[in-house]
Amino acid sequence: MAGIGFELKKAFNKKGIFALLKAYGYSGLVCTGPMILGIVLLVGIRLLGIMADAAKSDLGLLNAMVTYTLLASLVAVNVLAMVTTRYIADCIYMKKEEEIMPSFYGSISVTLLLACPLYAIFLHFSGIDFSYRFCCYVFFGELVVVWTEINYLTAVKNYREILKAFAVAVGGSLAVGYILAVYMHMLPTIMSLLIAMCVGYGIMGAWYYLLLSKYFPRGRCSSMKFLGWISAYPELAVLGLCLSLGLYGHIVIMWASPINNCVKGLFYEAPQYDVPALLSFLSILITTINFVTSVEVEFYPKYKNFFGLLNSEMTYSDIEQARIEMEQTLTRELSYTFLKQFFSTMLFIILGTIVFPKLPLGFNEDMLGIYNVLCCAYAFYAIGNATMLIQLYFADNRGALISGATFMFFSFVGTIVTLFLDIKWYGFGFLLGSALFTVVSLAQLRKFLSKILENVLSRQPIRNEEVDGIMSRFALKCENVYKKIYKKEILREEEE
Repeated sequence: MAGIGFELKKAFNKKGIFALLKAYGYSGLVCTGPMILGIVLLVGIRLLGIMADAAKSDLGLLNAMVTYTLLASLVAVNVLAMVTTRYIADCIYMKKEEEIMPSFYGSISVTLLLACPLYAIFLHFSGIDFSYRFCCYVFFGELVVVWTEINYLTAVKNYREILKAFAVAVGGSLAVGYILAVYMHMLPTIMSLLIAMCVGYGIMGAWYYLLLSKYFPRGRCSSMKFLGWISAYPELAVLGLCLSLGLYGHIVIMWASPINNCVKGLFYEAPQYDVPALLSFLSILITTINFVTSVEVEFYPKYKNFFGLLNSEMTYSDIEQARIEMEQTLTRELSYTFLKQFFSTMLFIILGTIVFPKLPLGFNEDMLGIYNVLCCAYAFYAIGNATMLIQLYFADNRGALISGATFMFFSFVGTIVTLFLDIKWYGFGFLLGSALFTVVSLAQLRKFLSKILENVLSRQPIRNEEVDGIMSRFALKCENVYKKIYKKEILREEEE
């Protein structure tokens, strides 16, 4: 995220309303573009299905297949997302950028190797046609690649190309969907629309890869070297899984509620909960963008100055002054972020109460109640997530894991409990988990900052020690095998 902050600071320093709008537009695209792409494609593909006179049951199946595949791919990628993000940051800091692209190939390979067989088993017993299973499987693989690319994309500063990728991916997908489903009618409508979704994310993935391959050097190291970071930072792997399960788990649990609907086979939905969840999730876009443009841009220079002084021959008073400035900036920017989220949530609740019942979304009083509760829940999640990311900035991985695990556990348990209650209580389980996420993350951050010099200096190892773990030993073996295979090429490059 700091890589984005460096470039955005230049954009925000330019004067004029158009420069300001451009900076916010770029940050919004980088931070929320993939989610916006998914929503635009889902809405657009559904409209194409209606234009092609697809049956309501077929559209429901299409929505269920896409939703299941999206959620499954996000959970799969998030297991390694935090670890690879730390690995990228360390490589950039150590000026070993040539080791980044090999880790990109390795993380994709490991995720696909572990996740694809599991999703294939689910699809095999899902009860849908083989052609649909095949498309979902391909779509799942594409999504794994795209989500992984996004973890690496934050260091790429070519925002104009990123904008082109979004536009072309959406346009290409909708164009293919229109030609196949509305104009030609060569294939079943749902099959045509699934192919269109695959085309959209395929374009996005290919373009992202070109951007990454142009920015990062090819590199000469084992693609499994990054796995050693799992042994060094095991909390990050667990944290990524906790966050994804906490964020999406309440939706999946509701598919087993009394308001569920069996679309076909193992594909279920709960429209009375799913639609409010999607709409309320949009209320955190402002915080997501603001966190990058405000907290990262303003806080990072103070953060960098403080840690820079710790590594220089400065007096204690200088260090203490830098610490005070850093904490004041952090408090101010987080407060601004929280305040903006509060007003955003209130705005969404007010407008949603007025507008949504008038739209053809099937909103009733129960759905409106769920929507209001989830708006508050996602507000707490956004605040907790922003605070947890700051914990990671200070390398308080254990504190961040405590925050994330609290969120997952109480979101899960709370949602399961609400299944046995009236529909008016739906959403309160996720609200409980999100509220505790905020409370615990703020408490953990405050605890860390209260003894920041002790935490940063005194708790570090006195001498450098190699991390010994299963994954680090495996990574070392892979690196040795790689060096043996490419020994001549490595020596020739070192001589050059």
